[in-house]
Amino acid sequence: MQRHHEVGGALPPHPETATLEGKNKVLGFWLFLGGECVLFGTLFASFVALRNQVPDGPTAQHLFQLDIVALSTFILLTSSLTSVFAIMAMHRNNFKALQGWMAVTIALGLAFLGLEIYEFYHYVHEGHGFTTSAFSTSFYALVGFHGGHVAFGVLWIGLLIIQGFKKGLTVVTAPKYYVAALYWHFIDVVWVFIFTVVYLLGKVGP
Repeated sequence: MQRHHEVGGALPPHPETATLEGKNKVLGFWLFLGGECVLFGTLFASFVALRNQVPDGPTAQHLFQLDIVALSTFILLTSSLTSVFAIMAMHRNNFKALQGWMAVTIALGLAFLGLEIYEFYHYVHEGHGFTTSAFSTSFYALVGFHGGHVAFGVLWIGLLIIQGFKKGLTVVTAPKYYVAALYWHFIDVVWVFIFTVVYLLGKVGP
């Protein structure tokens, strides 16, 4: 199959939905994200119900450092922007820019994960383990589940970049980039809710 790497190739303006297979992939992925919303909604509900259940161990007001969390939020939201730039480049048939912006997205995702690992390490040393309290269990379940999604997204996009160098940008590979970007936006939106419900409410709420 012919590769289309640069502006001016034969790809249509929206190659991710140029074929029936591509349209089905995008539709199927939206349905998958619906199921993910249910999973995260359950974890959010559990956290809200248990966030004040701290018979032993540190509380959210004592633990959370909003400067680190704010930096993590900035990094992850910036990575969402770089994934937008990647899809814009794909719509221009600019393969080099697509791959470059996806690589930047991975780098920012890894930076976010590094800060989260540091954050968890600090919490454990403060006596906030997974089984310390109902609050700590619900916290690690929600935030850790999201972190696992970020790690999966980093791996997914990394493998996609490698595959892209082999197969180029076509109507077959374009939907893969598009749904990967959708996934990344989803985990960014979830993090905004985590930042608000878990960290801000935990630090300043009752």
